[in-house]
Amino acid sequence: MKQPESNRIEHKETLTDELEKSVVAFLNAKGGNIYIGIDKKGSVAGVTNPDDMQLKIKDRLINNIRPSIMGLFDIFVEERDGKNIVVVNLAGGTYTPYYIRKYGRSEKGCFIRIGSASQPMTEEQVESMMNKRRPVLLTTVPARDQDLTFKQLRIFYDEKGLNLNANFAKSLDFLTADGKYNQLAYMFADNNRVSIRVAKWWGTDKIDLRENEEYGDCSLVKTMQKVLDKFELENITQARKVGIGQRQEKRLVDNKALREAIINAFAHNDYSSGDTPIFEIYADRFEITTYGNVLEWLKKEEFFTGMSRPRNPEIMRIFKDLEFVERLGSGMPYIVKKYGRRIFKFSAHVLRFAFLFDKSIDQEEQSKLDVNRAETTTNNTQKTPRKHPENTQKTPRKHPENTQKILTAIQKNPFITRQELVKNLSMTEDSVKWQLKKLKDEGILHRFGGDKGGHWEVVTK
Repeated sequence: MKQPESNRIEHKETLTDELEKSVVAFLNAKGGNIYIGIDKKGSVAGVTNPDDMQLKIKDRLINNIRPSIMGLFDIFVEERDGKNIVVVNLAGGTYTPYYIRKYGRSEKGCFIRIGSASQPMTEEQVESMMNKRRPVLLTTVPARDQDLTFKQLRIFYDEKGLNLNANFAKSLDFLTADGKYNQLAYMFADNNRVSIRVAKWWGTDKIDLRENEEYGDCSLVKTMQKVLDKFELENITQARKVGIGQRQEKRLVDNKALREAIINAFAHNDYSSGDTPIFEIYADRFEITTYGNVLEWLKKEEFFTGMSRPRNPEIMRIFKDLEFVERLGSGMPYIVKKYGRRIFKFSAHVLRFAFLFDKSIDQEEQSKLDVNRAETTTNNTQKTPRKHPENTQKTPRKHPENTQKILTAIQKNPFITRQELVKNLSMTEDSVKWQLKKLKDEGILHRFGGDKGGHWEVVTK
């Protein structure tokens, strides 16, 4: 049976640029459903790739609407007339007025559902809603989804010998005053829509993206552990020989300082703004971005000395239970001691940590290699008579076919891995391994860094 459009129902034949407008209008009213794949007459057109569409919608709602609508929407697929449609189910929001991020709280950004239309809100309506709303707190706003499970959180508590008993939801402040799961509970539940990504770039800017992995959509504590594990792998150990049987080892950045910064980002981010921490890996640094103006409630000097006024005390309490936090206020002084204040970048609503890599070991090893190459070249020049120097200069060095394939691939992508060489060149792993060793022994190829995050350099002779 066809359902006409109303104050609770909207049809869209395809996914359009008007999606955010419709979503904001429902959030500022009493909620409703948006059916994508049904035209304005109620006829089912269907969608061709519902899974891909769900991901696109989720990203747009998370990134383009403010304040946070975590727990206020759900996206799923229904079958009608033998065709798939995508349904966006929306609750009426608590922290009104909701708005389209790029337009702010203006007539272009704020809408409300009236009948079957999304109407722009006047300045008076916006002001009236803002005056009526109550402060948003993770513990006071009910989660849209009340069917929550906490198996992942239990595992973390069990590993520390702590038991989450039948009253754990109350003791961890997971319930609103009327006994419903709140936004805090939603963030620590097994399945949620809290997106946390780690982006990895080939260079030192945001031009060439190498990885963009999703680590969220699970309990916040599991998400944080996965991010910590990722940076543990990326923060490679550099090593060099300093004597017979002795090695000097050094990480790209201080591991404890990096860990403290990651935990700080999760603990103190202003989730009510709709933004989640951002973690990025560049060729020369790690960057961590957390949202919320820390200087609203702390002076800069107090921040650097570790004065503790947690933005999210309930989150901090859980992290402390699970021993991610040793004691309140201990992390920031350690970071300042190791790196000074230069790594912190403050703005109105953002705090960013930028950890520059320490590649001193690689640089020293490169200097030694350059000296050795120069000495080798000099010795070879002295020992080898030069019969036709003009011809020698014009003739490029030739390599066997497989060797040349590897060198060409590395010149195109210095960060290529051995496994990628095997796959891309259709060679066996033993063959690639032997060719790489031969090239390194001959001084034609040099490796900087470890297997994770390192790169190759082809030496031009």
